[in-house]
Amino acid sequence: MINIDELKFDEKGLIPAIVVDADTKKVLTLAYMNKESLKISIEKELTCFYSRSRQELWLKGETSGNYQHIVSITADCDKDALTVLVDKDGPACHKGTDSCFNDIVFKSDKRSAFSMEGLYALLEGRKKDMPEGSYTSYLFEKGIDKILKKIGEESTEVIIAGKANDKSETIYEIADLAYHVIVMMVEMGISVDDIKKELASRHIIDHKVKQEKMTGDDKK
Repeated sequence: MINIDELKFDEKGLIPAIVVDADTKKVLTLAYMNKESLKISIEKELTCFYSRSRQELWLKGETSGNYQHIVSITADCDKDALTVLVDKDGPACHKGTDSCFNDIVFKSDKRSAFSMEGLYALLEGRKKDMPEGSYTSYLFEKGIDKILKKIGEESTEVIIAGKANDKSETIYEIADLAYHVIVMMVEMGISVDDIKKELASRHIIDHKVKQEKMTGDDKK
């Protein structure tokens, strides 16, 4: 890790900080820090910025309750800009929106970014609108038993492809399985965030177990 003194603050003593949601990787806001606010941020593990308009420090969430809990702070290659990965308690924007970046300037018709959240939202739309001729609509119409049966079938296909050591086929079957699992999640009201939180909690537990095992091995 680098020292704060290695960072390059501008002539006003400021450095831009790009705040990013640790879960979704969505850019939340662009703010500025000086050396003092950065030290406070690290000490409290909460984002603290320098307001250029008010010319004072402000701890994000101090009045709104929308605190941003810092996961990590990373400097760019020139050490003159920061990305701050956070778990947020509420909207990042003072207008009450999830992110300050909402107004699209350009969007390509040829390219689109895929995400599990985007697929989940699409399947939620299928369940709500139930468009005729849609396979997803068919699954929702048949209900949980049909969905679970398909998950069982796709799980078997993954095992067969994996056992054959066929990478491309295994990828194809895992994608099929993932799709049907997300259909089940929508049917049961389980969000992608619910799964991420569960996996995150297991990562922490696993890390602690590894530490305890290492400590025990040292004693031996």
